[in-house]
Amino acid sequence: MSQWTVNAPMRLAFDDVTALKVRAIAGSVAILATSEAPALDITRISGQPLTVTHEDGVLTISYEDLTWDGLLEWLRPRNHSAEMTVIVPRDCPAQVGVVAATAVVSGITARTSVKSVSGAITLDGLNGTVDARTVGADVEAQDINGQITFNSVSGDLTLAGGSLDRLDAKTVTGSVTADVHLGKPGNVRVATLSSDVALRLPAQADARVSLRSTSGRLLTEFDCLRSSHAPALHSVNGTLGAGTGHISVTTLSGRVTLLRRAADAAPAPGGPAQSGPAQGDPAQSGPAQGDPVTGDAGTPAPGADSTGATGATGQGKADAGRSRSRVRDPWASATDPAPGGSAGAQDDAQTKGETR
Repeated sequence: MSQWTVNAPMRLAFDDVTALKVRAIAGSVAILATSEAPALDITRISGQPLTVTHEDGVLTISYEDLTWDGLLEWLRPRNHSAEMTVIVPRDCPAQVGVVAATAVVSGITARTSVKSVSGAITLDGLNGTVDARTVGADVEAQDINGQITFNSVSGDLTLAGGSLDRLDAKTVTGSVTADVHLGKPGNVRVATLSSDVALRLPAQADARVSLRSTSGRLLTEFDCLRSSHAPALHSVNGTLGAGTGHISVTTLSGRVTLLRRAADAAPAPGGPAQSGPAQGDPAQSGPAQGDPVTGDAGTPAPGADSTGATGATGQGKADAGRSRSRVRDPWASATDPAPGGSAGAQDDAQTKGETR
């Protein structure tokens, strides 16, 4: 086993890395999967030194005696910070746990697990199984192919692009926004307490749909779905296509919006979709027109973070910056009132798009 104690900026190279484990308190972590030789580049470090071990192909970067279960013990003010970029093979599984550090994970085709207390997470071009768990941190992801599980108390989840076989998201007050293709069978299950959910699916989506809210508003652009109202339950149900997949959204008081993507349009994490919603639908009652993904020339999307991983250097810094700048909430126009508009006008616009 090789081991290093790192208390100053340095670069380490490795012959082979078959698995990665990272624990960080503050600063930034950028994990980039490429065809280059595995390496660790620490550009800034303060406070307690990092411990780096490489044993049987497993690369571990952490603080002494720090595990994910013990991360919460590190929440009291500390001056422990590190900025690092890790280069690994594409098929390298990764486990990342941070307290307040930002994290970017890009290009991995194996299982990826990320956990954060308050540090924002960006996921880009991952394939396989992704497990993201946060307390209050937001997760922004683009071009995810496979399965993703998201659990958070107050963090938001934003997905753009990619094809999902399964999406399982649970939050208390964090919103869920997704513009994706559905794989086979294509199961989506979202549960929130009081936050909004916005989904955009292909026009030829193939799934059974069940949307439920105790007091929140339900809106859909799919005419084949039917709504029902009871004293303590609003619901929208129906079948899209052959109904091989399943879409289930449950919320107590949050608003649920189900949008339809035109047949010739595709999720575009690098820019707006090629064709928008039909004129007069609920999405038209949103902010001033602009790029709905980046928020340029219009009202910035909620939860958007224009900064990349500040500690990533070279290609890592560029990739981290691009990942953050491209992933935005594409549903600002569907879920937010128009700037300067009255609440009454917003309600009128919503009513026009609500299923009957």
